[in-house]
Amino acid sequence: MLFKKRLMLLASMALFAMSLSAAEGDSAKIQNPMLWADVPDPDIIRVGDTFYLVSTTMHLMPGAPVMASKDLKNWETVGYIFDKLTDSPKYDMQEGTVYGRGQWATSLKYHKGKFYALLAPNEQGKMGDTYIFSAEKAEGPWKIVSRMRHFHDCSLFFDDDDRVYVIYGTGEMMELKKDLSDVIEGTYKHIFQREADETGLLEGSRVIKHNGKYYLLMISQAYGPGRHRREVCYRADDIHGPYEKNVILQSEFGGFSYVGQGTIVDTQEGDWYGIIFQDRGGVGRVLTVSPVRWIDGWPQIGDEDGKVPDTVRPYKSGQPVKSIICSDDFSGSKLGLHWQWNHNPVDNAWSLTERPGFLRLKTSRVVENIYLAPNTITQRMQGPTCTASVLIDYTNMKDGDCAGFATFNQDTGALIIKRVGKNFFLQMEESSSQLSDREKAVTKVEEKMIEGVTLSKISPKSKKIWLRIDGDFRPGPRGGRDAANFYYSLDGEEWTKIGTTDYRMRFDWRRFFMGSKYAIFNYATKKAGGYIDVDEFKFQ
Repeated sequence: MLFKKRLMLLASMALFAMSLSAAEGDSAKIQNPMLWADVPDPDIIRVGDTFYLVSTTMHLMPGAPVMASKDLKNWETVGYIFDKLTDSPKYDMQEGTVYGRGQWATSLKYHKGKFYALLAPNEQGKMGDTYIFSAEKAEGPWKIVSRMRHFHDCSLFFDDDDRVYVIYGTGEMMELKKDLSDVIEGTYKHIFQREADETGLLEGSRVIKHNGKYYLLMISQAYGPGRHRREVCYRADDIHGPYEKNVILQSEFGGFSYVGQGTIVDTQEGDWYGIIFQDRGGVGRVLTVSPVRWIDGWPQIGDEDGKVPDTVRPYKSGQPVKSIICSDDFSGSKLGLHWQWNHNPVDNAWSLTERPGFLRLKTSRVVENIYLAPNTITQRMQGPTCTASVLIDYTNMKDGDCAGFATFNQDTGALIIKRVGKNFFLQMEESSSQLSDREKAVTKVEEKMIEGVTLSKISPKSKKIWLRIDGDFRPGPRGGRDAANFYYSLDGEEWTKIGTTDYRMRFDWRRFFMGSKYAIFNYATKKAGGYIDVDEFKFQ
């Protein structure tokens, strides 16, 4: 009997060990979305043992973030291709804005020991609408090589014979001079014509060469019964064509609509992965990773059923945990690369040194609302759920100043500290902006105060407050729940809920064209010169 019990115990322990191993194996895998945050229009390359990824951040500065990973699971921001764009006063929120414009769909390449980036801001420039940058390292510094005409959703491509091309729009191509200074006039060609089933969107060019063939990957949004967003591939033996087409991914995923736009990348061992984004409502456009199988010379993205899988084995195991979204105690001498400003910052209106260990945000001009506020600083929100809090010292706000913490987008839910005379108030507000079509000027803002408290009464001695916003982007009956909830605390431990329950975050391509961001802000409505000190930002 004792022997039998020992056998049962050993069997039980073995089963437990197996289940633990399986659980550890699942946790070690890449859970799709690979990046459940706003990382649209990806381009990805591999240099040695490191993958480098660029994405669109439009009106956020610095712009064109470069992210790096050894395993396709743990990503960190290692640099930006530019600090500011200065061709138009709208980048400074003067004479309009660049909400939903700015930097789009950067193409990243590595050629003969140098990194190259080609981007065409969706805002008219003074010297030319397309920039080409180069750098010795992906981290930078990046330098402008040239400026030239506008190319929509373009891909830079260096061929084996050192000829250089830009492929853009819907199958359009021009050759560039070898020094990348400009196009070679007379080289324009439309390399393919739309097929009958291509009735909608067809853009997002990404070009690779594999086994002597040219592959142009594009997003396709065909219209009509049974037609969905998908990724297509055009293939040719010669870069000038003729090209043939194949659908390489058409997959719903995770309770959301179809996946499309991205590229493929190889490993040192010759395996391939597809990095394709998916629209997910309030959180923005997220990145999925899938295996790629080469079948009859075509890259087929997805599992054996041609679908985006729930999990993918990471390229390497045992890599340190990294993230593109980070907590911060502002103790460094430089601002962390995980932060981006809303439009160009006013450089003399923020500081990490005037009060060491704090981020000081000063008001620099009088504005009417948060959408025109300089030096609003942001990070992405992240699914499936996230929570972030800030500790703000509001002692030195002036009469009329508004500061706080928000889930920022064209529709914004915010915790706003307001100074009115000698009194301070905390309000949870909802606001919605309207923009002009051409200048993207903020033409109207509707503001609604949901709930407020008088800080002068509940915290008469201290002028410090913790503000927290929880985000929930799990699938729901309307796609994503896209819910935000708001809290404040006087000690950082006990939290009081305030304002809207399950505030609905939204994605609107007609206005900001961006996922919701955590944002810390401070602006003046009467007189510039006040400031707040931000002690910490905690993210989970």
